[in-house]
Amino acid sequence: MTFPWLTVLWVLPVLGAIVVALVPADRPTIARSVAVGFATGTLAVSVVLAVAFDSGGDRYQFLEDHSWIAAFGARYTLGLDGIGLVLVLLTTVLTPLLLVAGWHDGSRVANYGSRRISHTYMALILVVESMVIVSFLALDVLLFYIFFEAMLIPMYFLIGGFGGVHRTRTAVKFLLYNLFGGLVMLAAVIGLYVVTARPDGPFDGGTFDLREIADAASSGGLGVDPMVLNALFLGFMFAFAIKAPLWPFHTWLPDAAVQSTPATAVLMMSVVDKVGTFAMLRFCLELFPESSQTFAPWIITLAVIGIVYGAILAIGQTDMMRLIAYTSISHFGFIILGIFAMTGQSQAGATLYMVNHGISTAALFLIAGFLVSRRGSRAIADYGGVQKVAPVLAGTFLISGLATLSLPGLAPFISEFLVLIGTFGRYGVAAIVATGALVLSAIYILWLYQRVMTGPVPEGSEKISDLVPREAMVVVPLLALLIVFGVYPKPALDVITPAVQSTIVDSAGGQR
Repeated sequence: MTFPWLTVLWVLPVLGAIVVALVPADRPTIARSVAVGFATGTLAVSVVLAVAFDSGGDRYQFLEDHSWIAAFGARYTLGLDGIGLVLVLLTTVLTPLLLVAGWHDGSRVANYGSRRISHTYMALILVVESMVIVSFLALDVLLFYIFFEAMLIPMYFLIGGFGGVHRTRTAVKFLLYNLFGGLVMLAAVIGLYVVTARPDGPFDGGTFDLREIADAASSGGLGVDPMVLNALFLGFMFAFAIKAPLWPFHTWLPDAAVQSTPATAVLMMSVVDKVGTFAMLRFCLELFPESSQTFAPWIITLAVIGIVYGAILAIGQTDMMRLIAYTSISHFGFIILGIFAMTGQSQAGATLYMVNHGISTAALFLIAGFLVSRRGSRAIADYGGVQKVAPVLAGTFLISGLATLSLPGLAPFISEFLVLIGTFGRYGVAAIVATGALVLSAIYILWLYQRVMTGPVPEGSEKISDLVPREAMVVVPLLALLIVFGVYPKPALDVITPAVQSTIVDSAGGQR
């Protein structure tokens, strides 16, 4: 029996949350340090797995497979492929940085009347990290579903307990949207089990095993009416489209991003929402290859609308944080476009885009959050001339902003380029429209920088201070990753490409 590395990977943050909760209430600094320590330990385990991972080996590595609910074939099955690996690394890299970035966030909640607010805040972030990691590892459909839904609970408390003035209403909206999608998915999960449990089916009893169902689906062995498979596909896709979010299921995101603390908003947009796009690759395409091909043109249309819509609305925003939230809607459109173009280049680009978007959005949103905490306002009109009083903050904001508009030499460029090149051969019009939307991204980022960072310094902004060491400790690694992956993305693509080639199915028009 091999060492259960994957179980250790997701259990470690849970243990960290428990230890943080046990720290005495009058020791918030110790609680924060313990949280960062466990998150760093989780990062170390993920690095060990990355070093040991063989990109030329089996599709799923470090497998763990144990009976879970034998009565209906559910198993505790974990496995790591290249797609899951890069997203696990994204999660484990960002989590300790977010804990440091949100060092004082919990203590700023004034109306809770509890001395353990910082403890709760840090523990909830660790719990979310754990559940996201399991989602990237689960090879059992039911196991995935449970953690896919369970992560909504700690996110609800992070938004509703530590956010802005309208945090309660926003948290409820977030929860209702995603719970509704999850309920639809639950019906699809049950339907999928019924399909696999048919006496005349290819399985010996019902199963939730992703690999078995995917193998049967790719060879046309499920043997059920295509309309049934289409309905099941839509049930899964609906939940993932809300989580991602895909236009027009996106309306919960801007409010949630604005009302959350910056660290929570980044956790949501850079980590949690990636579970939706990852699941489109892992579950929609592999379990329902023919349905994916059937609905691909419609989903690509929605993705392109989201690209343009998010960019246009970002241009019109007067709230700095809301502007950045709308840019994420546009970027998720690019990711989903690459997934459903179903070529090797587009899906490799989409997977790399998940990572690069996570890093660039984290940098931009956190730096904007540092700025807002100094001035006390999210309104763009209240700023100006920041580069004169806080040049380091302005410089880091510019680099992260240029990464967001996919400037060549920074990480998002190569992923966006791969998505567009891979899409053009199959959906030329969609690729052309998406390429045209790049002009819009230049407008909203450069205009934001011009209004906030240049010009005269308005009254109230002259005392804005530059980045302090704790903030620089968060920002510098993110900018370094943007530059390194922008210049040399090969290590990530070497891991991603074999997994993507295994995901693409011939019946969907892909290339193995």
